Amino acid sequence: MKKLIILFFIMISQSLVYGQKDQYTIFIKTWNFLKYYHPDIAGGKTEADSLFLATVGKVNHQQDINSVIKLLSKDLNNQFSGTVVTDHSKEVLSVNQDFNWFQKNKKISSENKAFLNSVYNHRFIAESVKKDKPTDNNKKDQFTKDENLPLAYRLLIFAKIQGSIDYLYPHKYLMPKDSDTYFSDLLDQVIQCPSRKDFEIILAKAVAKMEDTHAFRFYDQLKYKNEIFHRLYFPPFDYVIFDDHILITDLIFPEICSKATIHTGDRITEINGKSIRQVLKEKQALISTSNTETFLDMMSDYQRNLIWTDDNAQKELKIESKKDHKTYTSKVDFINFKDKEDLARVTEYIKGKIHTKDSYKITHKDIAYFKINDAFKLIENTPDEQQDKHMDSIFTEASSKKMMVFDMRGYPDWGGFVFNYIYKYFAPVENYFGLYYKPNPRNTGTYIPISYKEFGHYYPDIENKTIHPYKGKVFIIVNAETLSMSEWNTMNLQNIFPQAITIGQKTAGADGDITTVALAAGYNLEFTANGIFYYDHSQTQKVGVRINELIRYTDDDIIQKRDLELERILKSIQ
Repeated sequence: MKKLIILFFIMISQSLVYGQKDQYTIFIKTWNFLKYYHPDIAGGKTEADSLFLATVGKVNHQQDINSVIKLLSKDLNNQFSGTVVTDHSKEVLSVNQDFNWFQKNKKISSENKAFLNSVYNHRFIAESVKKDKPTDNNKKDQFTKDENLPLAYRLLIFAKIQGSIDYLYPHKYLMPKDSDTYFSDLLDQVIQCPSRKDFEIILAKAVAKMEDTHAFRFYDQLKYKNEIFHRLYFPPFDYVIFDDHILITDLIFPEICSKATIHTGDRITEINGKSIRQVLKEKQALISTSNTETFLDMMSDYQRNLIWTDDNAQKELKIESKKDHKTYTSKVDFINFKDKEDLARVTEYIKGKIHTKDSYKITHKDIAYFKINDAFKLIENTPDEQQDKHMDSIFTEASSKKMMVFDMRGYPDWGGFVFNYIYKYFAPVENYFGLYYKPNPRNTGTYIPISYKEFGHYYPDIENKTIHPYKGKVFIIVNAETLSMSEWNTMNLQNIFPQAITIGQKTAGADGDITTVALAAGYNLEFTANGIFYYDHSQTQKVGVRINELIRYTDDDIIQKRDLELERILKSIQ
């Protein structure tokens, strides 16, 4: 009887909290609005997180939503002086700014609507958009791993993710149309979640909805990432993931693979009875990437080990044989690396894999080949005062070749290679290749283009610049590893060399700077902070850079370790 009484009170308590969902929704919306616009909070006089934690516990199911708004605003200075803020910026990206949640909400009183509109009209203006500062609420060791966060902290973290999307994420308008409903359902789960692991699953789902490759690494800070993504055991083989199968590319532990009748080139079509398509659908709900191609590339990383569906040391895999295309089910033993010899074997394999990848390059007398993640070697032994002359000599020689190739499959290891030196030698003075939208400090949640007069974003200011137009063939190689600055540099190269042919696969679709928002309890959210477009305003976020020739790899191409892009280029010069 005693247990039944306790259970009854727990159920009553949960139902009361759940009944406060509407109040929490308005609380979160209002708090974020005040955080980014009210002079007291946006100006730093009142600390936003502290206000949230001090008031959220006072929200109850008996309050109407107008009382919730009063609760947050009652201790702020709401007597605004000065004139209404105006913004005369041109070409403002304002599609994300949406105040319908209060302006068209019949439950919100005319008094509160007037108050919120007044806050916006007298909003805080900063020299630059203010970033969240780390607070005591964001200490990593504030809560132990197995400790479920208090409801107030769960709501705070969730609110800050929503606020980041609403006010700081320029590509909110590209998110799925059902995002509002999706986040409303997640709020239900935040309120009711029984454990830290369950809460981290909710966080992963929230961030994944951004569909932004810059936010991909969010999963890596989750305390329960190994359990959520089932990373405790690693396969005895390497693989590449397609949309409907996993291709086995290398046998790292041949003896285990032989026992399971697994061969290089075989396909895995199911994991523990679940199709690969279904597995990927479930994983994609937890991982933020800008497009499917980048998602598959990230999931194919052996070291990340994100594709598996349980924590068992043995997994049941449905396999299609490369030899005779027959399918069979095999129970495969996985590795957990407690054995140092097993770990050493995998480490050596990974080193060899990286070495093989780095060895892909073109050495041809008629081709000048540049690799974006290996460009710094061009100047690493050159004194600073001699760099300009040294790079001029390299490009003079490159200009004598029939072809130049820029391999952009990687992240730049030297920011000055394209931005400064390629521009300095080859480009016209005015190099209009893209549009870079920055947060608008006069109106948070909107974005304004950086003028081409603002040197340092599009091209450097070089006195007495000379131009050396190149008339030969130019190829630019891209794939999912062409991310952020590499995408920006690719756009730059496409403009400098209008004859360039861009080949490869869809790029990461996440260009621009990264902003970091400190959430709470040690969690941080990174995501794309700028809107990047081609000069004609065409989209790059999610879409990636423009590609002239898409090159697709078959299973055999991958197994044979072919580089189809380099092969395509070499054929063109014969």
